[in-house]
Amino acid sequence: MALGKFLAVVNPAAGGGRCGRLAPAALERLRAGGVALEVGNTRRPGDGTALAREAWRAGIRGFIAVGGDGTAYEIVNGLFGRGPGDGPEGPASEEAGYRNHEQAERPVLGFLPLGTGNSFLRDFLPPKRDAARHGAEAILAGRARPCDVLRLRHRDGVLHYINLLSMGFTADVATLVNRRFKPLGELGYLLGVLVCLARLRRRPFPLRADGDAELDRRACLFLSFSNSKFTGGTMMIAPLARTDDGLIEYVRWGPIGRLGLIWNLPTLYDGTHIRHRLAERASARRIEFELEGPADVMVDGEVMTLDCQSLDVLPGAVDVLV
Repeated sequence: MALGKFLAVVNPAAGGGRCGRLAPAALERLRAGGVALEVGNTRRPGDGTALAREAWRAGIRGFIAVGGDGTAYEIVNGLFGRGPGDGPEGPASEEAGYRNHEQAERPVLGFLPLGTGNSFLRDFLPPKRDAARHGAEAILAGRARPCDVLRLRHRDGVLHYINLLSMGFTADVATLVNRRFKPLGELGYLLGVLVCLARLRRRPFPLRADGDAELDRRACLFLSFSNSKFTGGTMMIAPLARTDDGLIEYVRWGPIGRLGLIWNLPTLYDGTHIRHRLAERASARRIEFELEGPADVMVDGEVMTLDCQSLDVLPGAVDVLV
């Protein structure tokens, strides 16, 4: 595909400051390869969303997430979320923006994973391939493919994502890691797993998939609603997920005990946990939640507390350079 101008959204703090050190040289290599770039640095949560929204309004249709999954998440929400001052037909408003992308103006999103990790890009990464180099080569080659965007409606608004939303154990781990262990990278994620294992909580998250007649109120270890396969860098939570099938890959692991989880923990990394007798997976077009109140969730590496209402798919709404 022909490359127009890109906005590179850089999170200098990603990877404990590693991104800030490596980004200038990486972006200069893209410029040397013929990529026209503007650069915006983030300083606080939400900056990436604001930068992407303003760039879309200014006519930019190409974006590069320079950081981790959280940077891509903020860009996606700048492109599909509704911002202050956007009317019902505003350029980045939720429904009008999607109609634009659906017709002819789909945004293009590339990745330079110079932070802690990029779980989304791993779906397309050959074994032992350096993720940052792969991302740069995909941008230079214009190697694009359509990608679904998943949309969560919650009591306070709407958010969008391209990787994964999870509840239960996986969200507990992500919440703990972000609050205490994030600077330690993959080691921090392992520490989070061990601490949450000691505190193990299994509880229900009532929901309906594709209009089921009855709510699923069964207790579980975790639920995940995925667009791509990986989370936490290398955990293959949804091994059968596809980013372009117009579906939510829904994985549920029932109330396994501590010893069972310890024994089966390696299976979370190779995707074979879905074969466990307490595990289930399905593809759905819509999920409706009837939670008793707000719950901790992990969305594309970001942790938050939300009163979730429904989840659906915007098929092929963004082109990703992978």
